[in-house]
Amino acid sequence: MHEKREPRLFRSILPLTRDRAMRDVLAGFALAAMNVPQALGYTRIAGTPVVTGLYTLLLPLVAFAAFGSSRYLVVAADSATAAVLAGGLSEMAPIASPRYVALAGTVALLAAAFLFAAWIFELGFLADFLSETVLVGFLTGVGFQVGIAMLGEMLGITVTSPRTLGQLAQVVRGLPSAHPPTLVVAAAVLALVLILRRMAPRLPGPLFAVAGAIAASAAFNFSGHGIALIEPVAGGLPPFGLPAVKLNEILPLIPVAVSCFLVIVTQSAATARAYAWRHHEARDENTDLLGLSAANVSAALSGTFVVNGSPTQTAMVESSGGASQLAQLATAALVAVVLLFLTGPLHYLPRCALAAIVFTIAVGLVDLRGLRDILAESPGEFRLALLTAATVVFVGVQQGLLLAIALSLLRHVRHSYRPHTAVLVERDGHWQPMPATPGAISAPGVLVFQFGADLFYANAGRFATDVRGLVGAQGAPVKWLILDAGAITSIDYSAAHVLADLHQELAARGVSLVVVHAPASLLSDLRRHRLFDIIGSDHIFDTLRETMAAIGGHPLHTAPASQPAQARPNR
Repeated sequence: MHEKREPRLFRSILPLTRDRAMRDVLAGFALAAMNVPQALGYTRIAGTPVVTGLYTLLLPLVAFAAFGSSRYLVVAADSATAAVLAGGLSEMAPIASPRYVALAGTVALLAAAFLFAAWIFELGFLADFLSETVLVGFLTGVGFQVGIAMLGEMLGITVTSPRTLGQLAQVVRGLPSAHPPTLVVAAAVLALVLILRRMAPRLPGPLFAVAGAIAASAAFNFSGHGIALIEPVAGGLPPFGLPAVKLNEILPLIPVAVSCFLVIVTQSAATARAYAWRHHEARDENTDLLGLSAANVSAALSGTFVVNGSPTQTAMVESSGGASQLAQLATAALVAVVLLFLTGPLHYLPRCALAAIVFTIAVGLVDLRGLRDILAESPGEFRLALLTAATVVFVGVQQGLLLAIALSLLRHVRHSYRPHTAVLVERDGHWQPMPATPGAISAPGVLVFQFGADLFYANAGRFATDVRGLVGAQGAPVKWLILDAGAITSIDYSAAHVLADLHQELAARGVSLVVVHAPASLLSDLRRHRLFDIIGSDHIFDTLRETMAAIGGHPLHTAPASQPAQARPNR
């Protein structure tokens, strides 16, 4: 393990020039204009009071800017973690109640602890264990789940079911009793946001929609016409302190915190990686883990819910010209002004308008283009993405996330269990792969078998079966089995015993086993498992030309006398 780099405060801002600082500050103000309405909307997903959305844009932004490394990543409220949180807490406490808020803060504190441990042990690589395929499916499922959850408030229909299918059923049954004024306001907000997103994507459409809805509500007395408004928003800076929970309440929260931790690590790392690559900047995912931990600690201590690296908000700040975390600090400063002086008018905001904004967020999560691209390139992976999305919608967000991780790992294990295999045949001086089917032969009496994965307990039996099928097929007898081990970097204890037994079985048939292209790590494993002596050092070669020359089965006798195992000449 390499030496851990000590954290350096605000490294994501330096170096700083006057011109860059001005661009970042302006980008931060633009981010606040676009993000404040969305942050309010995320509270509808998370189930927390509206003001907690503003809290996610305050101290968490400052904490990540201080401790993180990514210059672009925006760490605040996010739909994915908000959905995971609500899925885990909705049955533990009444939505938006003080106990619910305390539980949400505790989840953020637990997630911060997991992130800090991941930083200590340098586990940033965990982000790579959630494949892009199932991540697309997971976020698409979240989009459907969140969008369906908002339909009731957009139509003025009372929905009480905590499950997505139950919510959809209640909305369908309640359509005859939908509230027309509520529907008109929601439709107007939805149309304005979507039109501006299409015609003028740089303009803060959600801000215009929220401001217009607040102004219309105050002018035309929406509440008097039966249009529900959000609860009063408490002004002032957030309270500071630990969430008030008992020790026996913490244990049930750990699965929720683990789920949030996994979403935070994978989504934040993927977003930071994309923008670092786009701008040709170094990436330090382990330092970002520390920043994410600090951001969630500050979220817990300031009375809000778990925060995450958000792809959409990161895209907002980049499109506005931001090039460092100074933009996020400017956003936090402007949000502090809103909390101190401008929360009063928010009470006029119709709930249906906020639901409509959240609905547009949900629509953005449904990645039809990504699903179409996956289908075009890999129908099998497309089915995995659909299964993940369906699990989120029909079972739950947490279950969908766990399934996504399990499917990602199983896909890798399946590839290792059923790797690519081939029989190599020399044509025009080059070795060409052909299907490893019974009867395939490389040269008279010679079979060159290529196995495309490490040998371990799960695939060792399959390896032995494939070899037996090739050697025992009807046709010219095989005298030499050459194992092309270029893709085999290791062999475990169980597979070593299988290979030893296979070697003995082949010898009884009069077949000699030869190994070629073995990496240094595999040679080390062969020695440790005493296979090096069983196979024989004179049966281990560096190149196929050398091997064929040694066994007299190749017309070209051009192999050097000896070469180091690390050298890999052309086959």
